[in-house]
Amino acid sequence: MTIKVGDKLPEGKLQEFIEVESAGCSIGPNTFAVQDLTHGKKIAIFGLPGAFTPTCSAQHVPGYLELHDALIAKGVDEIWCFSVNDAFVMGAWGRDQKVTGKIRMMADGSGVYTQKLGLEFDLTAGGLGVRCQRFSMLVDDGVVTVLNVEKGGKYEVSDAKTLLGQIS
Repeated sequence: MTIKVGDKLPEGKLQEFIEVESAGCSIGPNTFAVQDLTHGKKIAIFGLPGAFTPTCSAQHVPGYLELHDALIAKGVDEIWCFSVNDAFVMGAWGRDQKVTGKIRMMADGSGVYTQKLGLEFDLTAGGLGVRCQRFSMLVDDGVVTVLNVEKGGKYEVSDAKTLLGQIS
């Protein structure tokens, strides 16, 4: 069953590649509990099928990077890019996209969390395996308040401009 507005995010873990060691975080992949990261925060999350793919790299991530300040001005505490890729790939992609300090590149390497959200997208026929549908959501203290899920391989409702316009 697909997550919907009003639902609390399911418990689960995501990984993020950390570039600079800090208190509680070592350099490299670090695992985080979603419920801990979202507690008391408003987070804009956008999900996509894969790192370094054409639409994701040319439009989806750059759109959120461009509107970073506007999203923060609307009360968003963090912006996450979410994909079924490992933390090493997401870290490298984040460096390539120059999002450090603005967008957290959150990895769901095995797609377990994507399945919990009900947002899996089977691309095995094209050799890509099971990936994440393209989506955007606003999460407030762990509860989904806005959700936009693309149909098929489209890119029409999960962009940063649409989500920004939905935040009051």
